[in-house]
Amino acid sequence: MDFIINFLVAAVAAGTPLLFGTLGEIMNERVGHLNLGVEGMMSIGACAGFLAGYHTDNFIIALAASFIAAALSALIYALLTVTLMANQNVTGLTLTIFGIGLSNFIGIWALERSETGTLKLPEMITAQMRNISIPGLSDIPVIGPLLFSYSPFVYIGIIIAIVLAFYLNKIKSGLNLQAIGHNPGAADAAGIKVTQYKYASILLGGGICGIGGAYCAMIINGGVWVSNNVGGLGWIAVALVIFANWKPVNAIGGSFVFGALRILKYYVPKSIFPLPNAFYDMMPFLITALILVITSMRKKRNLSLPANLGNNYFREER
Repeated sequence: MDFIINFLVAAVAAGTPLLFGTLGEIMNERVGHLNLGVEGMMSIGACAGFLAGYHTDNFIIALAASFIAAALSALIYALLTVTLMANQNVTGLTLTIFGIGLSNFIGIWALERSETGTLKLPEMITAQMRNISIPGLSDIPVIGPLLFSYSPFVYIGIIIAIVLAFYLNKIKSGLNLQAIGHNPGAADAAGIKVTQYKYASILLGGGICGIGGAYCAMIINGGVWVSNNVGGLGWIAVALVIFANWKPVNAIGGSFVFGALRILKYYVPKSIFPLPNAFYDMMPFLITALILVITSMRKKRNLSLPANLGNNYFREER
């Protein structure tokens, strides 16, 4: 039983950055924008959050820095695709290349100027990110470790997912946002400010992706700066949007499933399955590819796919 509980807890921790990336991409795609720059936005958020935490010893400031920096990178994407109507796929790929390169450049620049030649988060901020222990609740057998023993990032991600689900399905502006993703011309004719909604949703989604990047830099890597710290999770997040059927609450389960795949190699007995670690490292990406193939074969009516996804909106053509 302890083995299973430890595995599930580790799966949740490993899937948390995927949750943020998936939620951020859902907000982009809900307004009709296929943003392939998730990896880049997460990388920029990782760099900004890590350095802010390193210099301020404040977890809240680090979160804010990661959100703002990634949102600003998303602003570049929004400007190019919403206002200038550039190709969304090309712009997203460019944002990924730019984000990874900028993050690595700033990280190396900061490393070269540190006295020790390494960047490690101070103990003060590390303590703020440790797993939360709730007296009484955390000690409950089985339930305690599964529900009340995680880093603040985990609870923040779940709260964001629930809030976004409520917003998209129960609030008028959230319904307007979804209408834009399906038919921006009709939404515009109904008096919905399409451009403003697109900008707001893209920036919000970018900021959420940035928090996921901060988790990679500050938690997964043990509080030590490492280049390329997102490690391809942004690409998995893009596919997870389809797996979650464009629904924020579904993203919670989907991200934790893929989190389990990421840490499977540490829990599968080598005596029973003598497979190399590279096979397990490949599995999340293999499953991602399978999801894309299977989804393309499914009938679109079974999906919550925004009908205008990937198409720029030019008002004069409506």
